[in-house]
Amino acid sequence: MLSSKAKYGLRAAALLAGAGGQWLNSTELAARGVVPRKFLEAILVELRNHEVIESRRGPAGGHRLLMAPEAVRVADLIRIFDGPLALTPCTSRTQFGPCRDCPDLEACKLRHVLQQVRDAVAGVLEGYSLADLAAA
Repeated sequence: MLSSKAKYGLRAAALLAGAGGQWLNSTELAARGVVPRKFLEAILVELRNHEVIESRRGPAGGHRLLMAPEAVRVADLIRIFDGPLALTPCTSRTQFGPCRDCPDLEACKLRHVLQQVRDAVAGVLEGYSLADLAAA
């Protein structure tokens, strides 16, 4: 399940994608995306720290994408806010590890199914960009 932070982050990033490189301030983003402003500010800091957006202060300041919207995958944004797309650590491609309660990784009856789930979810989310969200 997506966290509220991920949903709001996707909304804000899609708004920035639709702005065509224009600077948008956090008040405007919060109003357009129906996101609580204080929560949005923390989200924008994360996007900036991951070099998805750039920010500048002042009357002509705000936030804008650093990359072309076509280059930013929805899956990557979800990973920023919620971590791996996999339901279990043993099926993650970005943060692989054994499950704490699993006695034998190779004998696990669920792993194969959960890998297919992870691959299907990743396939869909990596197939969409911010440009796709902005155009929807």
